[in-house]
Amino acid sequence: MWKISLYLVVILFLPVCVMAQQKITGKITDSKKRPLPGVNIAIKDTYDGATSGPDGSFSFVSDLKGEQILTVTLNGYRPFEQKVNFNNPQEYNIVLREVISELKMVTISAGSFEASDERKGTVLKPLDIVTTAGAGADIVNALKTLPGTQQTNDREGLFVRGGTGYETQTFIDGLMVRNPFYSGLPDMPGRGRFSPFLFKGTTFSSGGYSAQYGQGLSSALILESQDLPQRSSSSVGLSVLGGSVGVDQLTKDKKSSYGVEADYTNLGPYLDVVKSKFQPSVNPEIIGTSANFRRKTSATGMLKFYGYANWTHMGTLRPSLEHPGYNELFELRNQNVYTNLTYKERLGKGWRISTGVSFSSNSDKINTDTLEESAPAKINNQSQLSQVRVMLTKGIGSYSSIRMGGEYQYNVEKAGFNSMHADYTENYSAAFLEGDIYITPQLVGRVGGRVEHSSILEKTNVAPRISIAYKLDDYSQVSLAYGDYYQKPEQQYIRFKPDLDYMKATHYIASVQRITGNYTLRVEAFYKKYHGLMKTSPDTSNAGTGYAKGIELFWRDHKTFKNMDYWISYSYLDTKRNYLNYPYEVQPDFAAKHTFSVVYKYYIPAITTNFGITYSFSTGRPYYNPTLENSKFMSEKTIDYNSLGFSASYLTSIRKAFTVFVLSVSNAGNFKQVYGYRYSTDKLRREEITPNIPRFVYIGMFMNFGIDRRQDVINNL
Repeated sequence: MWKISLYLVVILFLPVCVMAQQKITGKITDSKKRPLPGVNIAIKDTYDGATSGPDGSFSFVSDLKGEQILTVTLNGYRPFEQKVNFNNPQEYNIVLREVISELKMVTISAGSFEASDERKGTVLKPLDIVTTAGAGADIVNALKTLPGTQQTNDREGLFVRGGTGYETQTFIDGLMVRNPFYSGLPDMPGRGRFSPFLFKGTTFSSGGYSAQYGQGLSSALILESQDLPQRSSSSVGLSVLGGSVGVDQLTKDKKSSYGVEADYTNLGPYLDVVKSKFQPSVNPEIIGTSANFRRKTSATGMLKFYGYANWTHMGTLRPSLEHPGYNELFELRNQNVYTNLTYKERLGKGWRISTGVSFSSNSDKINTDTLEESAPAKINNQSQLSQVRVMLTKGIGSYSSIRMGGEYQYNVEKAGFNSMHADYTENYSAAFLEGDIYITPQLVGRVGGRVEHSSILEKTNVAPRISIAYKLDDYSQVSLAYGDYYQKPEQQYIRFKPDLDYMKATHYIASVQRITGNYTLRVEAFYKKYHGLMKTSPDTSNAGTGYAKGIELFWRDHKTFKNMDYWISYSYLDTKRNYLNYPYEVQPDFAAKHTFSVVYKYYIPAITTNFGITYSFSTGRPYYNPTLENSKFMSEKTIDYNSLGFSASYLTSIRKAFTVFVLSVSNAGNFKQVYGYRYSTDKLRREEITPNIPRFVYIGMFMNFGIDRRQDVINNL
């Protein structure tokens, strides 16, 4: 969580006032000569600029000299740049052109929320992700404020529409990320490993996603990495948890950039002051480093590399439920490495190529021991994933396109429990073909399919996918989607029974949405049918079944109240499954029937401070109480879940460095949160599953040299 200061820095970057010597004036209009208010005008790579008024006019002063670049941006219009000469100032009359494909045309949207700085249909931007109170600048925690997600804070993963965390896959530039979360301790979820600002686009698909992606039974988190930065920068962060330093350097020809970052986290000093539920046997400690390289290979080509490595060591001592009077030890050492190299280029005649390779390695070494009672156990899990992917895209006519491609993965899995070992290797291959066909600018269909083969399962599947969308007016559209989605069983089952089959889910989705420049309203209904889920009782097999259905609502408003932005999401979920050791189909222990979130952000210019509040609620989750006679399986419910997060950030400057001081509090209301219960084998003792630290207070400072986030803040308000 020490990275919160790094990510929340952008909350309050505001214009820097300087002594003026020259004045720039002008007017912004559209192609029909109508004035455009609210346009952002700035001198590139500086803090000098203004926003156009109701009549489209603008004016600002600067002490710059010579030739500069004037940048002009407005959502729904193409970005504009023009050279200006401060030695000979004049009035500039600028015409912005609408982005027709975004503003007037229908887009496939069923099941997907997009977060980018480029699309007009954006629901959340990267800035939203890091400024959401209670999210801790974690992409997944921010996405938990969107409909379809569950508040499962006692286990790893993003749980979506009745699916487990394993059923959501993460992709970076089209390549799968095997371990997107830090390894954690029991009942404590691991944070996501990635900063939102590594990505220029984030698509969260709660169902019905493209045939480009596979092996996600329920959901896909699709991340597109940043291209070249606009300027060089460096940063230093300090907090109650640790520190970080980073450099991002743009070369003189502005065709390449490289960056490195190092960080260190140690919760020991914090836990000396704020006591946790369980005593740490080893204070949580994380050492991390990352590197990136970007190269513009041509006017349309880009080569990108990103890689990171981190080392984690942590452990707890907790009272034994099975052996009263004794403590149980759980100690974890994790090493994780991920690398990603991608290349994009236009080939001519409407063709484009996108290709990439990646390698990742993850090692978990776990020691467990019931002290003074039994022999310790040593668990070693190691996995390596190598992959390559190629996709070709061909434009057809003005707007339609067709995509085709394939991927190959080589997976090595090694597992050991004391002297016992269970290892395997797998070759996985897939091919896909998909087209977006615009029948009219208001009606589009996406038709495609995916074929996958696994050498360990010795099975092949064919997954058809269809979506259609119709635009009612410039801002509203309806969408329908259908598709089959397959996923291999988890590694711990394949190790001991490799002749299993794929799990399968069939998605049906209907949605209606209205997105303007200031408001977003979205209502979506879905039905999902499961086949081939994993069963562990009475025998390990693919005999499990299930379903999930529901309706979701999302509303966002950042116009009605000045300097204020908020959104509301609600989900109703009816889901049952017969999997693992369940005797029949019941509501699983990770699913709540009703989930509700409100995110509120308010900026006060007079004190250059941004405040954020996030409230989340969900009804109780089911659990099985074996002590009740004639009790039905999973018939009991936990208490309702409540959480209130608060954050405040203050911007100042120290010499030439922008500096932000950050205060954030999770579960500020100190609500009791119970995720479930455990019972001893003899049914005489029960243990609540609750947060290890019920309320977390964070204080940090971040200093940045070189990045101008002023336009990000203006666009976000």
